[in-house]
Amino acid sequence: MTTQADAPIAARITAVDTHDIRFPTSRELDGSDAMNPDPDYSAAYVVLRTDAGDGLEGHGFTFTIGRGNEVQVAAIDALRDHLVGRPVAALCADPGALSRDLIGDSQLRWLGPEKGVMHMAIGAVVNAVWDLAAKRAEVPLWQLLADAEPAWLVSQIDFRYLTDALTPAEALALLHRGRTGADDRVKVLRERGYPGYTTSPGWLGYSDEKLTRLAREAVAEGFTQIKLKVGADLADDIRRMRAARTAVGPDIRIAIDANQRWNVDEAIEWTKALAEFDPYWIEEPTSPDDILGHAAVREAVAPVKVATGEHVQNRIVFKQLLQAGAVDVLQLDAARVAGVNENLAILLLAAKFGVPVCPHAGGVGLCELVQHLSMFDYVALSGTTENRVIEFVDHLHEHFLDPVEIRDGHYRAPLAPGFSAEMHPASIGEFRHPDGAFWTADRPAQEGTPA
Repeated sequence: MTTQADAPIAARITAVDTHDIRFPTSRELDGSDAMNPDPDYSAAYVVLRTDAGDGLEGHGFTFTIGRGNEVQVAAIDALRDHLVGRPVAALCADPGALSRDLIGDSQLRWLGPEKGVMHMAIGAVVNAVWDLAAKRAEVPLWQLLADAEPAWLVSQIDFRYLTDALTPAEALALLHRGRTGADDRVKVLRERGYPGYTTSPGWLGYSDEKLTRLAREAVAEGFTQIKLKVGADLADDIRRMRAARTAVGPDIRIAIDANQRWNVDEAIEWTKALAEFDPYWIEEPTSPDDILGHAAVREAVAPVKVATGEHVQNRIVFKQLLQAGAVDVLQLDAARVAGVNENLAILLLAAKFGVPVCPHAGGVGLCELVQHLSMFDYVALSGTTENRVIEFVDHLHEHFLDPVEIRDGHYRAPLAPGFSAEMHPASIGEFRHPDGAFWTADRPAQEGTPA
């Protein structure tokens, strides 16, 4: 006879570890743009530990660019009580339940609602749950999502504030339609990969010589699109665009990115001034909250496309951008909104409105994450890669256990179980701020005293 004491105890989340990870990218001006001239790519990093005995952990993070990363870590810490003690099996079977609990916490919600530091913290822990779920299923996240039953995927989405644009029934129909031909697309994905474009030549702080060299290298590596940062000085932008166009020729797409630098009228005038170089899209031409402003820019600068999304704070703003006809290209971010669940809603909204998704990935670990979302979208939702590319930046991938692999300008499909979010322990130890080995050794040099 089995007694209560003999019955197996369900594995639970036992600890939530957080780390403030910062990389000194500002010293080479990697990541520099018109609004962020000296970014130190950083991650507010979280690890979910369990007592399951299988050695599996859930890893997640949200991206910042240096100062203030400690605030983002503190926000993740504030969610610890929602996580510790949760049964692992139930959590992985229904990440949406956790997402709804966190977003619905009435006191935390006051800090948003559904925007800013707390919303990004929710995204970090929700993504960590999906990482754990995919590891337990022994598949990469894109495959876990692509293989999931449409009804279950719909159950993971919060449709509050969306049903005037997308109903659960419409979402279910889109997902059922997306399954047609999915097996064939998996084969294509595994053989060819998913098309990418690179921003690596175009950081604003780079010299013209470096821009030209990296642009030519990008074309040689198989990329058919590059991106340049613009918006600080028009004469400089004209010179840099001329250099880039000369380097890559007429058939390579060149996107431009203002990182929210302009007022609406400036965005229109500046984009028209660069039109002679055939820019493919203008990204973040103005405030990410200005839906009508984006619509005005789009109408005025066509045929140059308008793209935005990396700073769009939630699914509701994405909904309105689509409803207003304000964007040609939707750029979701894996770590800006509240994780996979909200990004599923955003992908479905884009599918409903027929707008291509080209994710933002200009930050530490973002390439690793967004590839899974785009590959799910291709296999099981949109069914196409036409006019769809994932951003690629050639920085900091060596710090991840399952780094992205680029071949002939394409992202290779990840094979390792999980969300590709896990950093090497040595990298965490070296770049944890302020007590990691790098920052400890660096402090005396920055203070002007002998190390």
